[in-house]
Amino acid sequence: LMWVRTSGGNDDVMIITSLGQSIRFKEKDIRPMGRTAAGVHGIRLKKDDYVVGMDVVDPKLVDKGLIELLIVTGDGFGKRTALKFYKVQHRSGSGVKTAKVTKKTGPVIGAFIVNRSDERDIMLVSTKGQVIRLPFASISTQGRATQGVRLMRFKEPNDQVSNVTFV
Repeated sequence: LMWVRTSGGNDDVMIITSLGQSIRFKEKDIRPMGRTAAGVHGIRLKKDDYVVGMDVVDPKLVDKGLIELLIVTGDGFGKRTALKFYKVQHRSGSGVKTAKVTKKTGPVIGAFIVNRSDERDIMLVSTKGQVIRLPFASISTQGRATQGVRLMRFKEPNDQVSNVTFV
């Protein structure tokens, strides 16, 4: 269990995977179950894919253009995308392309639903201990199926982003 979020009953759920797929579906598509139940599929995963992020989204904030999806890839690329570009689907689909994952960008390692006017900084940490802190506002807003911009350049060969957090 990686994520637990509170929802209001009329929210949307957003799930993002390492191979750059994402799905947005209505919370009401998930039926109530007992504690020991296995649950339902949120997104269908391809071979070698896994979920890297999940959040609950208020559809009213999406309509007003106030929230965005921030993704960061293993090779130091990142971008922000308005959630209006992600149509509401039914759960258990394969989703839509949210990032162009290539050998150059690496897999998506972090995905966050954020307020467009967030004034916090993000901190990226690499597997070999390199750290960078940058303002959230400095990350450019781009389309849904793009690779993003370089957020971190590595000093050591074969280094990758291992974790991302807000500060």
